[in-house]
Amino acid sequence: MALDGLTATDSFGLSPLVESVAVVNRLIEKLNGPWHKRALQTFMVIVLAHWAEHLVQAYQVYALRWPMHGARGVLGQAFPWLVHSEVLHYSYALIMLVGIWAFLPGFVGRARGWWLAALVIQLWHHIEHGLLQGQVIAGHTLFGAAVPTSILQLWFPRLELHLFYNTVVFVPMMIGMYYHLFPSAPEAAHMHCTCSLRLHSATT
Repeated sequence: MALDGLTATDSFGLSPLVESVAVVNRLIEKLNGPWHKRALQTFMVIVLAHWAEHLVQAYQVYALRWPMHGARGVLGQAFPWLVHSEVLHYSYALIMLVGIWAFLPGFVGRARGWWLAALVIQLWHHIEHGLLQGQVIAGHTLFGAAVPTSILQLWFPRLELHLFYNTVVFVPMMIGMYYHLFPSAPEAAHMHCTCSLRLHSATT
């Protein structure tokens, strides 16, 4: 319905929102269409690099016996602010959440189930980082803590907790990637990308 030459969405000021949703939908179609293979590979490199940083940090603390404030992973040695910036940690958690969600339509069968599991776990991980970032912005900590603290951080040290979070997100992602790269014949028939490394005969 039009009102004085305006559509219903225009009259309620929704056109920019509708256009934004359309742009996001087109982007997701591209990420799960012609751009899928390269985009997914790029995303997984970022995921692996971040997880490796957490492993290096744990190694520095437990194997090298470095003090916690000096265990900053690899990049953190050159750029200490990377480790201490809540904005950066939150941004990565958000990128992970959005990335896993955006690539979900490209996964089918068993791969989709594992990828979806990683998405659910990352959602909680993102909420925890959101609490930390919110405390920094508000300038007020929760639970009477001396520093910004997430919920599970009340019981577990931050280093170990976030290594755990990244691991329990990483593992189902890797299993999902395995099934994405090596799908069964029925699963491969429903895939719209060229990621599969398994060749199925016409009679399979």
